[in-house]
Order: sequence, then structure tokens, then C-alpha cells
Amino acid sequence: MACRRCGQVKQERLAFLADTPFYTKRFTFYVGRRCRASPIRDVAKELRLDWHTVKALEQQYMRAQLRRAGTPGPRVIGLDEVSIKKGHTYRIVVSDLIRHRPIWFGGTDRSEASLDQFYAGLGPRKAARIRLVVMDMWKPFRLATARHAPQASILFDKFHVLRHLGDALDQVRKSEYARVSGRQRRFIKGQKYTLLAHRENLTLSGRRALTTLLAANKRLNTAYLLKESFGQLWDYGREGWARRFFEHWRAALKWQRLRPYEQFAAMIERHWEGIAAYCRPENKIALGFVEGLNNKIRVLQRRAYGLRDEEYLRLKILTCMLPEI
Repeated sequence: MACRRCGQVKQERLAFLADTPFYTKRFTFYVGRRCRASPIRDVAKELRLDWHTVKALEQQYMRAQLRRAGTPGPRVIGLDEVSIKKGHTYRIVVSDLIRHRPIWFGGTDRSEASLDQFYAGLGPRKAARIRLVVMDMWKPFRLATARHAPQASILFDKFHVLRHLGDALDQVRKSEYARVSGRQRRFIKGQKYTLLAHRENLTLSGRRALTTLLAANKRLNTAYLLKESFGQLWDYGREGWARRFFEHWRAALKWQRLRPYEQFAAMIERHWEGIAAYCRPENKIALGFVEGLNNKIRVLQRRAYGLRDEEYLRLKILTCMLPEI
């Protein structure tokens, strides 16, 4: 507007306008809500807007969500890495496991220095309030946590532990397939998913194939039963009982010639403190949220295929669990 008193042209900020002055905040929030369930291209086609305009409006909406959520002060956090492109390019995702939402996404890789950026942004006061950190068996995560939050207990994620056991079973399967011949090989070939899946998740035909497979090879039967029984380790309420179960499980490997399983047992022995921490009552939390968030991030990446804007991906991840506004 032109000021009659001073003769200059001035701009007035109106509360109902968005950061882009051609649209109102109410319309910006509508576009943001639509983009939570639909790709940008579909929303742009529906509203007859430019693709870049819809993306800018959605980013304004997501930043408003983060402002309303406030700064995090977590007590229990989960650490995980996510691949954002080919060539082993990783970023770190930190989640608040009590409020069930991601609170930080960044870094340049999955190194100790990248996780230091999270603790530096959190501050020493809030870092001192963290009592539990859930992570996989990645050494840089342990070192950074021990330096910035030494009072926090470290708990290794059950999913990643069982994934190592699944890899050991797969190595046994491949060695048995290379060793046997003829009729037994026909039962082993193509049965990787049947062996790695839980029995309750198999269909009727899958259970029949599993029964035939285990009857054809004794060592595979032993390896499969040991894999199924190891999940009981997280059912114990006291560390002594859990330790006794692990010792019995490890003793069952004797004379079985299961070299991958012996290596897995040695790895569990080295990281026992982070696994036994789950036996404490105050550490009984949902361990599946970290991996569930990782799967949700993969869905967001597929929906945003072709986008190379990392800031947009960061906003998408940090707001995927926040309520609509």
C-alpha cells in the first residue's frame, strides 16, 4: 500500500495469509492434509496448481506442525539408520519411544560424528534426562551415547538381534544345499522364506513344505528349532533366568556342527549387557516402533520417488506421526 503520510510503498502482514501471500493459511493447511495421503502430483492435478506450488505449501504446513509440537525432551529414544539413495548413503533417525514419533533426522552418514549432531542440538541438560537408548549393535552409536548420555541404559533392538540369527540360519541352509544331492536338494531349494518365517505366519501349504523340508534334513531341523526357541529370551523378567536360558541354548549347539550359530552365540555373549537390559521392568517398552518407522520411511520414499530435496524428506519423516492441523 502507498502511505499518504510519507509517500512510500509499504507491505502489511495479514494473519490469515500464509508465507506465500497468494494463498491463505486455511488453504495451505488443506493442501498439507491432502498431501499426507496423496502424492504431490495428484494434489496439484486436483487443485489445478503448479507442482512446485503444492510442494511449497506442504512444506509450510509441515513446519507449522513442528512448531505446534514443540521442542523434544525425550526420556527413551530409539536410534536407527535409513538409506536415502544408492551407494551406502545413510542418515540417522532418532525417535521418542514414549510419545511414538521421530524427533530428529540428519547427519551425513551413520558415524559417531553424525550422532554427535543430535546430542549437540538436544543440549547437555536434556541429554542428561535420557534414561534408555534402543539401538542396533552398531559401535558408533554406543560410543556417542556413552559420551553424551552416560547415565542412559543401552538396549539392543530385538529385531536386529533376530535378523542376525536369521542370517545364520540362511548360511546353514546354503551349506546344506551345497552338501546334499539328489532328492534332499529338491526339498531345500527355494525354501528360504519358509525357514526364516515364523510358523504361525505360514500358510497351510507353507507349513506342509516346512514339515517336508525338516524331515529331509536333520541339521536344518535342529537349526530351525533353535531359531524358534531363541525368541523366548525376551520373555524373562529377571536377568538370571534369561542368562540360564541362554546358557542352555548355547549348550544345545554342542556337536551340532552349526558354525554360523556358534558365531552368533559369541556375538550375543559380547553384547549381553545390552540384551539383558530388557529384563528390567522400567525397560519394558515396545521394541517394534523403530523398525516400523523404518518401513514407513520406505513408503514415503517410494511416494516421493524422483525428489532429491533432502529437506522435504526430513520434514516428511518428522511429521509423519504428528496429528493434523
